Amino acid sequence: MDNETTKNFIENIIDEDNEKNTYGKRVHTRFPPEPNGYLHLGHAKSICLNFGIAKKYGGLTNLRFDDTNPSKENTEYVESIKRDVKWLGFDWDDRMFYASDYFDKLYEYAKKLIRLGKAYVDDLSGDEIREYRGTFNTPGKESPYRNRSVEENLQLFEEMKDGKYADGEKVLRAKIDMASPNLNMRDPVIYRIVHASHHRTGDKWCIYPMYDFAHPVSDAIERITHSICTLEFEAHRPLYNWVLEDWDDPEGQKPRQIEFARLNVTNMITSKRKLRLLVEKGIVSGWDDPRMPTISGIRRRGYTPESIRDFCERIGVAKADSLVDISLLEYCIREDLKLKAPRLMTVIDPIKVVLTNYPDGKTETMTADNNQENEAMGTREMTFSKNLYIERNDFMEEPVKKFFRLAPGKEVRLKYAYIIKCEEVIKDEDGNIVELHCTYDPESKSGSGANANRKVKGTLQWVNAEDAVDVETRVYDYLLKDDGSEEEGESKDFLDQINPHSLDVYHSKAEKALATYHVGDKFQFLRQGYFVIDPDTTADHFVVNRIVGLRDTWAKMQKKKNQ
Repeated sequence: MDNETTKNFIENIIDEDNEKNTYGKRVHTRFPPEPNGYLHLGHAKSICLNFGIAKKYGGLTNLRFDDTNPSKENTEYVESIKRDVKWLGFDWDDRMFYASDYFDKLYEYAKKLIRLGKAYVDDLSGDEIREYRGTFNTPGKESPYRNRSVEENLQLFEEMKDGKYADGEKVLRAKIDMASPNLNMRDPVIYRIVHASHHRTGDKWCIYPMYDFAHPVSDAIERITHSICTLEFEAHRPLYNWVLEDWDDPEGQKPRQIEFARLNVTNMITSKRKLRLLVEKGIVSGWDDPRMPTISGIRRRGYTPESIRDFCERIGVAKADSLVDISLLEYCIREDLKLKAPRLMTVIDPIKVVLTNYPDGKTETMTADNNQENEAMGTREMTFSKNLYIERNDFMEEPVKKFFRLAPGKEVRLKYAYIIKCEEVIKDEDGNIVELHCTYDPESKSGSGANANRKVKGTLQWVNAEDAVDVETRVYDYLLKDDGSEEEGESKDFLDQINPHSLDVYHSKAEKALATYHVGDKFQFLRQGYFVIDPDTTADHFVVNRIVGLRDTWAKMQKKKNQ
């Protein structure tokens, strides 16, 4: 391995296992999503970690769907997960599996535990099981059905499988220790009755294994070496190991569970339940709404897989939960796009400018850089005429101190073009500014000579009104108003934290070059931020999403921190 000093604690564990030849120096991981929703940014960290570590050690990674709850799962989620993993840049080749592939083996292993006296059928209701379980301060009570004979338990379990009982009427529980200080070990349920059609097995089964039973057995069947999961499963690790005590591996190797800190990001929701609520309540337009932290939403917003992988690499792998500032994510996409994305001039909230001394019918061509930070991207031609648009907030009728943009009697430079001066403000009958009448200095054209270098303090982007492209511009902001994660605000109704201005829509004007781009293309609007063409775009209606603004908060924070 290279770069010994950069290894994380999981890699150190793997190194120790390799030194001991625990798994014959194999490294085999898995990414095991439940197909009951769309993946979010937290899953991206897990995807990068599982696939990345296996690749680093020359190992393998399985994509496995833990589809053990037919009432919440469907193929839409399966397909979205496959699409997201591939988009992030990872592939599973022929190693895609489902927990449902192992239902027969799981059922037989459950019967083995019954025969060993380590599992029993219980008639207590869900509420009664919770009541009997006890608390952190008090031990649990044994179920009155705990000491049924092996024969009776086998018969009842088979009757459960055959559909003799209703949902919730009986469960199969592991027989462990009702006095254990770990509540997960107090005879957890490992099978329940669910009369629902499964997206793969149909109506073959009406009993389904619980996650804590199916997961370790699935890992063992696939001969996973390191079962990497998030920190909330740390207390489940003793149960994971208990479930596999009687599993027969052909080489005596059983997977090892390792926990890492989940990803929490400021201003971002990463709870599947809450994300589903946003969709169901119509607060967002769907799972791929660009405000959503789902991978499909992030992709539609315009983030690149390279920027997400960079983000996951930068935050690292830790043992303790922490909160990552969203500005780091924004920094990563800016870094990825700054040398790739062409620059365009676009006026998001336009106000018309008429150059009263510019010849009627005249059109000029201006040469503009496609990317001033990457000369290899070349230049493009822009047209210039008497009628233009500038940004509304680049004009102030009564300018405040240090306002260096356009104001009555003031001069500014139009980028790549001329210096103009505001002479008259035109308003409608309601007093709203609808047009600015300006004059231009014909000797001040950029690059044309000495007078072109005359200094003015403001430089504005502009668009030629004669060939401007109409654009619907969607300017997105954070979905949560405050800068904490939704976990920090559990005492509040998270819906009260939703930012009412998480989406503002403008009818904008772009230079004609925009019409040469396609859905998914990304660029920087000068002085505005990075944008992407949205799939809602049609032949006669352009729609763009703001990916991120130009302000680099994270970089400034880091600079200040290091001073």
